[in-house]
Amino acid sequence: MPKPRRTSLAATEPPPSAAYGVWLGELKTRIATARVSAARRVNAELIYLYWDIGQSIVEKQTAEGWGEAVVERLARDLRSAFPQARGFSARNLWDMRRFYAAYSDPEFLRQLAAEPASRRRTTPAGLLRQRVAEIPWGHHLLILNKTELPAARLYYLRATAAFGWTRAVLLNQVKARAYERTLAEGKTHNFPATLPASLSAQAEESLKSSYNLEFLGIHREVKERELEDRLISQVQRFILELGYGFCFIGRQHRLALGEKEYFVDLLFYHRFLKALVAIDLKITAFTPEHAGKMDFYLNLLNDRERAPDDRPSIGIILCAEKDNLEVEFALKTKANPIGVADYELQPTLPAEFRGKLPTARQLAAALRLPPSL
Repeated sequence: MPKPRRTSLAATEPPPSAAYGVWLGELKTRIATARVSAARRVNAELIYLYWDIGQSIVEKQTAEGWGEAVVERLARDLRSAFPQARGFSARNLWDMRRFYAAYSDPEFLRQLAAEPASRRRTTPAGLLRQRVAEIPWGHHLLILNKTELPAARLYYLRATAAFGWTRAVLLNQVKARAYERTLAEGKTHNFPATLPASLSAQAEESLKSSYNLEFLGIHREVKERELEDRLISQVQRFILELGYGFCFIGRQHRLALGEKEYFVDLLFYHRFLKALVAIDLKITAFTPEHAGKMDFYLNLLNDRERAPDDRPSIGIILCAEKDNLEVEFALKTKANPIGVADYELQPTLPAEFRGKLPTARQLAAALRLPPSL
Protein backbone atom coordinates (compact mmCIF):
# COMPACT_ATOMS: atom_id res chain seq x y z
CA MET A 1 0.00 0.00 0.00
CA PRO A 2 1.52 3.32 -1.02
CA LYS A 3 2.34 5.80 1.72
CA PRO A 4 0.26 8.99 1.88
CA ARG A 5 1.98 11.80 0.06
CA ARG A 6 3.30 14.46 2.42
CA THR A 7 2.20 17.98 1.54
CA SER A 8 5.06 20.48 1.61
CA LEU A 9 4.77 23.80 3.43
CA ALA A 10 5.22 25.67 0.18
CA ALA A 11 2.27 23.85 -1.36
CA THR A 12 -0.03 24.95 1.46
CA GLU A 13 0.80 28.66 1.16
CA PRO A 14 -2.06 30.71 -0.31
CA PRO A 15 -1.37 32.15 -3.73
CA PRO A 16 -0.94 35.93 -3.92
CA SER A 17 -4.34 37.59 -4.14
CA ALA A 18 -6.10 40.85 -3.41
CA ALA A 19 -7.92 39.25 -0.49
CA TYR A 20 -4.66 38.15 1.13
CA GLY A 21 -3.19 41.62 0.68
CA VAL A 22 -6.19 43.20 2.40
CA TRP A 23 -6.02 40.66 5.24
CA LEU A 24 -2.28 41.26 5.71
CA GLY A 25 -2.84 45.00 5.74
CA GLU A 26 -5.53 44.67 8.41
CA LEU A 27 -3.26 42.56 10.63
CA LYS A 28 -0.33 44.95 10.23
CA THR A 29 -2.57 47.86 11.23
CA ARG A 30 -3.85 45.93 14.22
CA ILE A 31 -0.32 45.06 15.36
CA ALA A 32 0.92 48.62 14.91
CA THR A 33 -2.08 49.97 16.84
CA ALA A 34 -1.52 47.50 19.68
CA ARG A 35 2.17 48.45 19.90
CA VAL A 36 1.35 52.16 20.04
CA SER A 37 -1.35 51.52 22.63
CA ALA A 38 1.07 49.48 24.76
CA ALA A 39 3.73 52.18 24.51
CA ARG A 40 1.20 54.79 25.63
CA ARG A 41 0.20 52.69 28.63
CA VAL A 42 3.85 52.24 29.60
CA ASN A 43 4.45 55.97 29.24
CA ALA A 44 1.37 56.80 31.30
CA GLU A 45 2.48 54.49 34.12
CA LEU A 46 5.96 56.04 34.10
CA ILE A 47 4.53 59.57 34.24
CA TYR A 48 2.20 58.56 37.08
CA LEU A 49 5.18 57.11 38.96
CA TYR A 50 7.23 60.29 38.49
CA TRP A 51 4.22 62.38 39.55
CA ASP A 52 3.76 60.32 42.72
CA ILE A 53 7.46 60.52 43.60
CA GLY A 54 7.49 64.29 43.06
CA GLN A 55 4.33 64.70 45.14
CA SER A 56 5.76 62.53 47.93
CA ILE A 57 8.99 64.58 48.05
CA VAL A 58 7.04 67.84 48.31
CA GLU A 59 4.71 66.50 51.00
CA LYS A 60 7.52 64.94 53.09
CA GLN A 61 9.67 68.05 52.95
CA THR A 62 6.69 70.12 54.05
CA ALA A 63 5.51 67.78 56.80
CA GLU A 64 8.89 66.74 58.18
CA GLY A 65 10.84 69.91 57.54
CA TRP A 66 13.45 68.05 55.53
CA GLY A 67 15.83 70.08 53.39
CA GLU A 68 17.52 69.47 50.06
CA ALA A 69 19.81 66.76 51.40
CA VAL A 70 16.92 64.29 51.60
CA VAL A 71 16.69 64.22 47.80
CA GLU A 72 20.36 63.27 47.48
CA ARG A 73 19.95 60.51 50.06
CA LEU A 74 16.74 59.23 48.42
CA ALA A 75 18.54 59.04 45.08
CA ARG A 76 21.35 56.92 46.58
CA ASP A 77 18.92 54.58 48.31
CA LEU A 78 16.67 54.10 45.26
CA ARG A 79 19.63 53.37 43.00
CA SER A 80 20.90 50.87 45.56
CA ALA A 81 17.49 49.17 45.72
CA PHE A 82 17.00 49.19 41.93
CA PRO A 83 20.50 49.06 40.38
CA GLN A 84 19.21 48.14 36.92
CA ALA A 85 16.65 50.93 36.80
CA ARG A 86 17.35 54.28 35.21
CA GLY A 87 15.85 57.62 36.14
CA PHE A 88 16.53 57.78 39.88
CA SER A 89 19.45 60.18 39.86
CA ALA A 90 19.27 63.18 42.19
CA ARG A 91 18.81 65.45 39.19
CA ASN A 92 15.87 63.42 37.92
CA LEU A 93 14.28 63.36 41.37
CA TRP A 94 14.53 67.16 41.50
CA ASP A 95 12.86 67.23 38.06
CA MET A 96 10.05 65.02 39.41
CA ARG A 97 9.56 67.44 42.28
CA ARG A 98 9.54 70.39 39.88
CA PHE A 99 7.16 68.51 37.57
CA TYR A 100 4.62 67.97 40.36
CA ALA A 101 5.01 71.50 41.74
CA ALA A 102 4.54 73.14 38.32
CA TYR A 103 1.39 71.26 37.40
CA SER A 104 -0.17 71.52 40.87
CA ASP A 105 0.44 75.28 40.91
CA PRO A 106 -2.88 77.10 41.62
CA GLU A 107 -2.59 79.22 38.46
CA PHE A 108 -2.03 76.13 36.29
CA LEU A 109 -5.04 74.44 37.91
CA ARG A 110 -7.11 77.56 37.24
CA GLN A 111 -6.13 77.44 33.56
CA LEU A 112 -6.99 73.75 33.46
CA ALA A 113 -10.37 74.32 35.10
CA ALA A 114 -11.17 76.89 32.40
CA GLU A 115 -11.16 74.21 29.69
CA PRO A 116 -14.55 73.88 27.96
CA ALA A 117 -16.83 71.27 29.53
CA SER A 118 -16.95 69.44 26.18
CA ARG A 119 -13.28 68.48 26.65
CA ARG A 120 -13.73 67.03 30.11
CA ARG A 121 -14.42 63.36 30.71
CA THR A 122 -13.44 63.19 34.36
CA THR A 123 -13.09 65.20 37.57
CA PRO A 124 -10.59 68.10 37.76
CA ALA A 125 -8.09 65.90 39.62
CA GLY A 126 -8.59 63.10 37.10
CA LEU A 127 -8.29 65.56 34.22
CA LEU A 128 -4.95 66.79 35.59
CA ARG A 129 -3.52 63.25 35.76
CA GLN A 130 -4.93 62.50 32.32
CA ARG A 131 -3.34 65.61 30.81
CA VAL A 132 0.15 65.03 32.22
CA ALA A 133 0.12 61.33 31.23
CA GLU A 134 -0.57 62.08 27.58
CA ILE A 135 2.99 63.02 26.61
CA PRO A 136 6.46 61.54 27.32
CA TRP A 137 8.78 62.62 30.12
CA GLY A 138 11.26 64.29 27.78
CA HIS A 139 8.50 66.53 26.43
CA HIS A 140 7.56 67.55 29.98
CA LEU A 141 11.15 68.53 30.74
CA LEU A 142 11.33 70.60 27.56
CA ILE A 143 8.11 72.45 28.46
CA LEU A 144 9.28 73.04 32.04
CA ASN A 145 12.73 74.22 30.93
CA LYS A 146 11.59 76.47 28.09
CA THR A 147 8.38 78.05 29.43
CA GLU A 148 7.37 79.82 32.64
CA LEU A 149 3.72 80.82 32.29
CA PRO A 150 1.19 78.20 33.41
CA ALA A 151 -1.06 79.08 30.46
CA ALA A 152 1.81 78.52 28.03
CA ARG A 153 2.65 75.18 29.63
CA LEU A 154 -0.96 74.03 29.32
CA TYR A 155 -1.05 75.18 25.68
CA TYR A 156 2.03 73.14 24.71
CA LEU A 157 0.87 70.20 26.84
CA ARG A 158 -2.49 70.03 25.07
CA ALA A 159 -1.11 70.74 21.59
CA THR A 160 1.58 68.06 21.92
CA ALA A 161 -1.00 65.48 23.00
CA ALA A 162 -3.52 66.50 20.34
CA PHE A 163 -1.14 66.56 17.38
CA GLY A 164 1.48 64.02 18.41
CA TRP A 165 4.37 66.51 18.24
CA THR A 166 7.82 64.96 18.46
CA ARG A 167 10.27 66.61 20.83
CA ALA A 168 11.94 68.35 17.88
CA VAL A 169 8.63 69.76 16.64
CA LEU A 170 7.68 70.86 20.16
CA LEU A 171 11.01 72.67 20.50
CA ASN A 172 10.47 74.35 17.13
CA GLN A 173 7.02 75.53 18.21
CA VAL A 174 8.33 76.90 21.52
CA LYS A 175 11.22 78.72 19.81
CA ALA A 176 8.78 80.14 17.25
CA ARG A 177 6.70 81.49 20.17
CA ALA A 178 3.58 79.66 19.02
CA TYR A 179 1.74 80.33 22.28
CA GLU A 180 2.52 84.05 22.31
CA ARG A 181 1.42 84.38 18.70
CA THR A 182 -1.95 82.81 19.47
CA LEU A 183 -2.50 85.72 21.87
CA ALA A 184 -1.07 88.48 19.69
CA GLU A 185 -4.35 89.49 18.07
CA GLY A 186 -6.63 86.57 18.68
CA LYS A 187 -7.53 83.98 16.10
CA THR A 188 -10.06 84.92 13.46
CA HIS A 189 -12.20 82.09 12.13
CA ASN A 190 -15.76 80.77 11.99
CA PHE A 191 -14.99 77.24 13.25
CA PRO A 192 -17.58 77.17 16.10
CA ALA A 193 -20.39 78.03 13.66
CA THR A 194 -19.37 75.57 10.93
CA LEU A 195 -17.89 72.54 12.75
CA PRO A 196 -18.97 70.23 15.59
CA ALA A 197 -17.72 71.40 18.99
CA SER A 198 -15.00 68.75 19.37
CA LEU A 199 -13.66 69.28 15.83
CA SER A 200 -13.89 73.07 16.18
CA ALA A 201 -11.60 72.94 19.22
CA GLN A 202 -9.07 70.79 17.34
CA ALA A 203 -9.19 73.04 14.28
CA GLU A 204 -8.63 76.13 16.41
CA GLU A 205 -5.56 74.55 18.01
CA SER A 206 -4.12 73.87 14.55
CA LEU A 207 -4.56 77.52 13.45
CA LYS A 208 -2.24 80.32 14.55
CA SER A 209 -3.13 83.99 14.53
CA SER A 210 0.15 84.74 12.76
CA TYR A 211 2.78 82.74 10.88
CA ASN A 212 6.51 83.40 10.89
CA LEU A 213 7.90 83.16 7.33
CA GLU A 214 11.25 84.86 8.02
CA PHE A 215 13.03 81.74 6.76
CA LEU A 216 12.00 82.69 3.20
CA GLY A 217 14.47 85.58 3.26
CA ILE A 218 12.14 88.03 1.49
CA HIS A 219 13.17 91.67 1.89
CA ARG A 220 11.33 93.25 -1.02
CA GLU A 221 7.93 93.30 -2.67
CA VAL A 222 7.10 90.04 -4.45
CA LYS A 223 4.16 88.63 -6.37
CA GLU A 224 1.95 85.90 -4.93
CA ARG A 225 3.42 83.29 -7.27
CA GLU A 226 6.97 84.08 -6.09
CA LEU A 227 5.82 83.82 -2.48
CA GLU A 228 4.33 80.45 -3.34
CA ASP A 229 7.55 79.38 -5.09
CA ARG A 230 9.59 80.30 -2.01
CA LEU A 231 7.27 78.32 0.26
CA ILE A 232 7.39 75.25 -1.97
CA SER A 233 11.18 75.37 -2.16
CA GLN A 234 11.25 75.20 1.64
CA VAL A 235 8.09 73.18 2.17
CA GLN A 236 9.58 71.20 5.06
CA ARG A 237 10.21 74.36 7.09
CA PHE A 238 6.79 75.69 6.09
CA ILE A 239 5.12 72.52 7.39
CA LEU A 240 7.03 72.88 10.67
CA GLU A 241 5.68 76.41 10.92
CA LEU A 242 2.14 75.25 10.18
CA GLY A 243 2.37 72.64 12.91
CA TYR A 244 2.55 68.88 13.19
CA GLY A 245 -0.06 66.89 11.26
CA PHE A 246 -0.04 68.77 7.96
CA CYS A 247 0.75 66.59 4.92
CA PHE A 248 1.52 68.39 1.66
CA ILE A 249 -0.59 67.36 -1.35
CA GLY A 250 0.31 69.92 -3.98
CA ARG A 251 0.44 73.48 -5.25
CA GLN A 252 -1.96 75.11 -7.72
CA HIS A 253 -4.30 72.18 -7.14
CA ARG A 254 -6.77 72.04 -10.03
CA LEU A 255 -10.53 72.03 -9.42
CA ALA A 256 -12.86 71.70 -12.40
CA LEU A 257 -16.46 72.91 -12.60
CA GLY A 258 -18.16 72.53 -15.95
CA GLU A 259 -15.86 74.00 -18.57
CA LYS A 260 -14.01 76.18 -16.08
CA GLU A 261 -11.11 75.32 -13.83
CA TYR A 262 -9.87 76.85 -10.60
CA PHE A 263 -6.63 76.47 -8.66
CA VAL A 264 -5.98 76.26 -4.92
CA ASP A 265 -2.59 77.79 -4.06
CA LEU A 266 -1.56 75.07 -1.59
CA LEU A 267 -3.45 71.94 -0.58
CA PHE A 268 -2.68 69.88 2.53
CA TYR A 269 -4.26 67.00 4.40
CA HIS A 270 -4.30 67.11 8.19
CA ARG A 271 -3.78 63.67 9.71
CA PHE A 272 -5.47 64.41 13.03
CA LEU A 273 -8.30 66.62 11.82
CA LYS A 274 -8.78 64.09 8.98
CA ALA A 275 -9.62 66.93 6.63
CA LEU A 276 -8.32 68.63 3.51
CA VAL A 277 -6.82 72.06 4.26
CA ALA A 278 -6.70 74.64 1.48
CA ILE A 279 -4.33 77.60 1.86
CA ASP A 280 -4.76 80.78 -0.16
CA LEU A 281 -1.79 83.16 -0.21
CA LYS A 282 -2.31 86.92 -0.38
CA ILE A 283 0.41 89.55 -0.51
CA THR A 284 -2.12 92.27 0.34
CA ALA A 285 -4.36 92.94 3.32
CA PHE A 286 -7.43 90.75 3.79
CA THR A 287 -10.60 91.73 1.93
CA PRO A 288 -14.10 90.15 2.18
CA GLU A 289 -13.73 88.88 -1.40
CA HIS A 290 -10.97 86.55 -0.22
CA ALA A 291 -13.43 84.77 2.09
CA GLY A 292 -15.96 84.34 -0.72
CA LYS A 293 -13.33 82.80 -2.98
CA MET A 294 -12.17 80.39 -0.27
CA ASP A 295 -15.75 79.38 0.53
CA PHE A 296 -16.21 78.52 -3.14
CA TYR A 297 -13.02 76.42 -3.20
CA LEU A 298 -14.13 74.50 -0.12
CA ASN A 299 -17.51 73.73 -1.71
CA LEU A 300 -15.68 72.22 -4.69
CA LEU A 301 -13.24 70.27 -2.51
CA ASN A 302 -16.06 68.81 -0.43
CA ASP A 303 -18.03 67.85 -3.53
CA ARG A 304 -15.21 66.55 -5.74
CA GLU A 305 -12.29 65.46 -3.54
CA ARG A 306 -13.42 64.80 0.00
CA ALA A 307 -13.31 61.09 0.91
CA PRO A 308 -16.41 59.48 2.47
CA ASP A 309 -14.83 59.32 5.94
CA ASP A 310 -13.14 62.74 5.75
CA ARG A 311 -14.35 65.65 7.83
CA PRO A 312 -15.35 68.97 6.21
CA SER A 313 -12.53 70.71 4.35
CA ILE A 314 -10.97 73.73 6.06
CA GLY A 315 -9.63 76.91 4.50
CA ILE A 316 -6.81 79.14 5.72
CA ILE A 317 -6.24 82.55 4.16
CA LEU A 318 -2.68 83.80 4.71
CA CYS A 319 -2.50 87.54 4.11
CA ALA A 320 -0.10 90.41 4.73
CA GLU A 321 -2.37 91.90 7.38
CA LYS A 322 -5.96 91.72 8.56
CA ASP A 323 -8.61 93.68 10.41
CA ASN A 324 -10.28 91.33 12.87
CA LEU A 325 -13.65 93.09 12.71
CA GLU A 326 -13.67 92.95 8.92
CA VAL A 327 -12.80 89.25 9.03
CA GLU A 328 -15.59 88.58 11.53
CA PHE A 329 -18.23 90.14 9.29
CA ALA A 330 -16.82 88.53 6.14
CA LEU A 331 -17.08 85.04 7.67
CA LYS A 332 -20.52 85.45 9.24
CA THR A 333 -22.46 84.06 6.29
CA LYS A 334 -19.94 81.43 5.17
CA ALA A 335 -21.03 77.81 5.55
CA ASN A 336 -17.50 76.36 5.43
CA PRO A 337 -14.84 76.57 8.17
CA ILE A 338 -12.37 79.34 7.27
CA GLY A 339 -9.53 80.84 9.27
CA VAL A 340 -7.63 84.03 8.47
CA ALA A 341 -4.06 84.67 9.63
CA ASP A 342 -1.31 87.10 8.76
CA TYR A 343 2.35 86.32 8.30
CA GLU A 344 5.65 87.90 9.26
CA LEU A 345 8.49 88.08 6.74
CA GLN A 346 10.92 90.29 8.65
CA PRO A 347 12.35 89.84 12.16
CA THR A 348 10.43 91.72 14.83
CA LEU A 349 11.87 95.01 16.04
CA PRO A 350 14.05 95.06 19.15
CA ALA A 351 12.10 96.05 22.27
CA GLU A 352 13.68 99.50 22.45
CA PHE A 353 12.29 100.41 19.01
CA ARG A 354 8.77 99.07 19.43
CA GLY A 355 6.15 101.79 19.30
CA LYS A 356 8.72 104.34 18.07
CA LEU A 357 8.59 103.48 14.37
CA PRO A 358 5.49 103.56 12.13
CA THR A 359 3.79 100.30 11.21
CA ALA A 360 3.42 99.07 7.62
CA ARG A 361 -0.22 100.22 7.66
CA GLN A 362 0.75 103.72 8.88
CA LEU A 363 3.47 104.01 6.25
CA ALA A 364 1.09 102.88 3.50
CA ALA A 365 -1.48 105.44 4.61
CA ALA A 366 1.10 108.22 4.73
CA LEU A 367 2.43 107.38 1.27
CA ARG A 368 -1.00 106.47 -0.08
CA LEU A 369 0.31 103.13 -1.25
CA PRO A 370 -1.35 99.70 -0.90
CA PRO A 371 0.14 97.59 1.92
CA SER A 372 2.97 95.47 0.56
CA LEU A 373 5.67 93.10 1.66
